[in-house]
Amino acid sequence: MKKTYKANFDCANCANQAARAITKLDGVASADVNFMFGKMTVDYEENVDEKNLFKKIIKTCKRVEPDCEIE
Repeated sequence: MKKTYKANFDCANCANQAARAITKLDGVASADVNFMFGKMTVDYEENVDEKNLFKKIIKTCKRVEPDCEIE
């Protein structure tokens, strides 16, 4: 299942690093962060706890860029 979120990063490099890091999380099939449009699309694998995984995604993004905002 694909979900799209608002994602504000300070630079394109940080957005790309976050996308690569998110893709490595268990339960994520793919991830794309579009810096210009401020969007993040995450394709979740089946039978995954989205709320728990979303918390991990936010934590991962904060490691890349501490002041990023994901909604």
